[in-house]
This record gives sequence, structure tokens and C-alpha cells, in this order.
Amino acid sequence: MLDRTLNIPGEALFGRTDGQAAGWAVSRGPVAYPEAVAAMEARAAAIAEGSAGELVWLLEHPPLYTAGVSAKPGDLIEPDRFPVFQSGRGGQFTYHGPGQRVAYVMLDLTKRGRDVRAFVAALETWVIGALDAFNVTGEIRDGRVGVWVERRSPGALPREDKIAAIGVKLRKWVSFHGISLNVEPDLGHFGGIVPCGVTEHGVTSLVDLGLPVTMDEVDAALKASFRRVFGAVEAVEPPQTAASPIGFNP
Repeated sequence: MLDRTLNIPGEALFGRTDGQAAGWAVSRGPVAYPEAVAAMEARAAAIAEGSAGELVWLLEHPPLYTAGVSAKPGDLIEPDRFPVFQSGRGGQFTYHGPGQRVAYVMLDLTKRGRDVRAFVAALETWVIGALDAFNVTGEIRDGRVGVWVERRSPGALPREDKIAAIGVKLRKWVSFHGISLNVEPDLGHFGGIVPCGVTEHGVTSLVDLGLPVTMDEVDAALKASFRRVFGAVEAVEPPQTAASPIGFNP
């Protein structure tokens, strides 16, 4: 049995003390991973310096694998299948690709509370709240970062599949990297790695669960849940260095 489900509170759980809105940007089309990381790190540095505001950047990547700081070489099963990038985020190996919503979360924890565990819990709560919009019960497990769903089939034991990954890094109390939510990726692409170092459980997506949702619908659910957990947002352009066209999602 899964250990706990986070409930969405009635007011912002991890809001800014000054109530200032975070920027909310959406890139249309795939964004190359090195460009995205460079733009994300530059923005995080600017936030720390006080020369830029907070930003949540939604995008998709072309197919690739990333290795977090805890990645084990043996968990990269097919090293030649897709490009592999070292990542400064926490965690192990993960896959990014079309049909997966990546959200890079650049927030100033000095303005929100210098509590790393509370921040990660808030990220989990955010994702769980978005899934709830589609009547999907997202759950978390002690010792396993990310968001999971329990699946039941007649005559079979329940199983747990991962639907969202979380991996963040802090520098000068500004967060970067973030979350990835499986909407409609090719789940077979996860077969080239041991996702997040977990061998005994699988991965799933909203479409795999039988929900023919669109990325725009998922973005709307993510935005509504983010407002409840982190507070106000305002539509802004994606970082200038992004290779993808600019898109707004007010």
C-alpha cells in the first residue's frame, strides 16, 4: 500500500512572503537540452542577484536521457539509444522526450522559506493537484521521489507505476530543474535506462491510463494547481535563448 497522499490546502502552501507573481512561460515545440539548461542556469543566477523574477518554464525536449548526481553507470542500459547528458539535479537516470511535460522551476526560496524538504513536498503536492483535475490519484512513497499511481486489474495484484519525476537543485537558495509529467510519451523509450534507479516498478502516462488529454489541458491543470500551492503567476515569454517558438498560456 502507498504510504500517503498529499492533500491540496485551501491557500498557497509555499507562497512568496510578498505575494509577487512568478513568471509562467510555455515553449511550443522541442527545446534542445543544452540550450534549456544554459538558459535555466542563467535565469536562476539572475534571480539570485535580484535582476530577474521567478520563472516556471514549461517545455518538451527531443528524446534524451539525463543522469542526476546519484546516477549509477549500470542503470544506463542502452547508452547509444539517445543522447545522454549529465545533469546537476538530484536523482538518477531519467528520460525526457516528446509527449512529456517538463517544468523547470526557478523560485527564490529566500522569499518562500528556506526549507528544502518543504519545497520538495510542495512540488509533489503541485503535481498531485494537477493529476486530480483528471481524476487520477497521485501518491508518494517514502524513499522514492516522484509521483506514483496505483493500478489494479481484475485477478492481478495491484502495481505501482511512476507518472511524474522530480529532480531539483538549489544555488544561493534559488531552485532550478524541476518536474516531468508523462502525458503521452513513448513509454518504450524508458527501456534504455533504469528510471530513477527503481527496477521493481514501471512507468505510465495519462494517455496510458486511458485519458486522451491534450498538453494544453495538462498545462491548465498544472497552472491551477501551482496557484494553489505556490501562489500567483503571470504569463511571460520563454527565455530568449530557447530554440522553440514563443507561446503564451495566460
